Amino acid sequence: MSSPRGSAASPAPPGPQGAGSAPVGRLGALAGWAQRRRWAALLLWVAVVAAITLGSTAAGSAYRNDFSLPGTDSQAATDLLREHGSDQAGDSVEIVFKDTAGVAADKGVVEPMLARVRHMAGVADVRSPFTDASAVSEDGTIAYASVTLAGKTEEVPKEDVAEIIDTAQGIATDHLRVEVGGEAARNAEDKAGPTAELTGIVAALVILVLLFGSLLAASLPLITALFAVGGAIGLIALASHIFTVADFTPPILMLVGLGVGVDYALLIFYRYRHELLAGAQPAEAGRKALDSAGRTVFFAGCTVIVALLGLVALGLGSLQGIALAVAVTVLITMAASLVLLPALLALFGDRIQRRVIEQRARATEKGTTEGSRWRAMAGAVQRRPIPTLLAGVIVLLALSAPALGMRLGFADSGNDPVETTSRHAYDLLAEGFGPGFNGPLIVLVEGGKEVGEAVRAEIAATTGVAAAGPAMPSEDGALSTVFVYPATSPQAEGTADLVHHLRDDVAPALEHRTGAEVLVGGATAASQDVSETLADRLPLFVAVVVGVSSLLLLLVFRSVWIPVKAAVLNLLSISAALGVITLVFQYGWFGAQPGPVEAFIPALIFAIVFGLSMDYEVFLVSRIHEEWTRTEDPSLSVSEGLAATGKVITAAAAIMMFVFGAFVLSSDRMLQQFGLGLAVAILLDAVIIRCLIVPAVMQMLGNRAWWLPARLAGRLPRFSIERPGRD
Repeated sequence: MSSPRGSAASPAPPGPQGAGSAPVGRLGALAGWAQRRRWAALLLWVAVVAAITLGSTAAGSAYRNDFSLPGTDSQAATDLLREHGSDQAGDSVEIVFKDTAGVAADKGVVEPMLARVRHMAGVADVRSPFTDASAVSEDGTIAYASVTLAGKTEEVPKEDVAEIIDTAQGIATDHLRVEVGGEAARNAEDKAGPTAELTGIVAALVILVLLFGSLLAASLPLITALFAVGGAIGLIALASHIFTVADFTPPILMLVGLGVGVDYALLIFYRYRHELLAGAQPAEAGRKALDSAGRTVFFAGCTVIVALLGLVALGLGSLQGIALAVAVTVLITMAASLVLLPALLALFGDRIQRRVIEQRARATEKGTTEGSRWRAMAGAVQRRPIPTLLAGVIVLLALSAPALGMRLGFADSGNDPVETTSRHAYDLLAEGFGPGFNGPLIVLVEGGKEVGEAVRAEIAATTGVAAAGPAMPSEDGALSTVFVYPATSPQAEGTADLVHHLRDDVAPALEHRTGAEVLVGGATAASQDVSETLADRLPLFVAVVVGVSSLLLLLVFRSVWIPVKAAVLNLLSISAALGVITLVFQYGWFGAQPGPVEAFIPALIFAIVFGLSMDYEVFLVSRIHEEWTRTEDPSLSVSEGLAATGKVITAAAAIMMFVFGAFVLSSDRMLQQFGLGLAVAILLDAVIIRCLIVPAVMQMLGNRAWWLPARLAGRLPRFSIERPGRD
């Protein structure tokens, strides 16, 4: 690739260029192939997507969660339990009973049901409330049976857990209420919410029609995105048989694939339309669009992929699977925009050209010109750059402030919809035994029952512990496990403090006195370990992604200040989005159930938003740089750059906002947070940053925006986003 400034060649004058007036870059050549072989390209895409879809339908999927985290106490406890054959190595399901007349009267129907459950697939053990007095509330109206599963929640088929739920609720009567709780029960319930994907597709189509004034033109970016998403989902379903891919990955793929796919195709299509308005013929306009906006899409897509692959370094199996799956989705959407879209443009180019010319003629009659409003906005910002910059930064900092108090964790049954049996079981257990019974800790003691009872007695007297169950020996007698019930709910800060107190203070003293190793594990402790580990590793992940992305911008624009500005502003938009998530979901604004922010959310949002922000950054700044290369007038280049890109950036952002925001309607708390965070980040990035702060900063920097030390300039390789011939 050539330098953005070139050497001997003078700047090309504005206006249409002939097909042979400029060398064609590699992406332009790719567009030329797709145009010449349009039917072959289309049939190839259809055949590949159809084959992947048929293959994934026949093979099915093998999605599975992997929350193991080597090196943590909870994982060490789980490994030891499995090694010694303890039933407590598996997660548990609680069957909760309530009878206002007393559950003792229902023993005749409860015990036979528990006997059937004991012999079901996926069940390791069942403990009846009638053999354990601690499993009955003080007033005798609420009791629970513990069903220990044969493995962790992610290892037991949902169908097996669903059968347990159906069997248990089959004995319910007018006076006996039966609910089933626990993480496995939550996962087994069908909590299908509104069709968020369909909502996003309809919203995208409406915005595109308003933008282009043509159903045909609006359909092309959407068709491109749907082809890409269809192929990606099928491919990831097949890959789940080989790699660990979490079961909540498909809706995330759909969300990101639709948003990114429409965004990338829209940027290229809008540049194609711009070239038609400049007088190019459809074939030439397609090549020029790929040589300019296509390079932006390629660069932005690579940035997203790099950011996502950085998630692999966080070391969590399910998160790694999501990162790889979304990276593949972005790669496929990028390929569709660079190959499938040019083929579609070749098929419908003449019709689109006629429509574009008609629209320009009508606009001319009305006395309006393309980008006039954005040019006026740029002028207003350029006249008062400092107040504009300060106002934008203050808004972003104010929204970011709540993120300083963000608490990471995982949703539990207390966050489930009120109509689910898992939520009912959660509420009944809290009513009868206190909030801590919904998230017991499992204390593992390397020793027999006698040592286990000594440990149990000490822990039961610990502040913050509501109760501790009897020590239960493993099959080989080498281990004892004690269920410890905190006085606070699983998501409460008091429970996290208790886990630290048991590990840091109580367990070491017990180990010194008994000589036995004591580990604190269980689902609640494991969730805390995952959250804290992700929080500890997040700064390094952020530093690596920001560093790599800044280096890429340095190479592309040959400027020190452009990557610095981009990194700071992207971090501000992401932190502001996390602040909004904290306000809504942690503090319960707008009626949301208060609780911690899902531990995966900051890393996922950072990886995706940082890459998408680079998309807008490169699209806007490359047009500013293109005008600056042509005119060397920094003020004019900023206003013309915003005039040429403001409309499409806003439209692309609006589409992604609706696609992402539609997932706030989901019943899944993590998807709600994910959708809200992405929608807010995109809104802030497109409106406050790209349309206000970036023009203000570029106006203040002037020609200094493109400054690069001479010594560094001589050593850096030369790349270019602008198409050949603009040098």
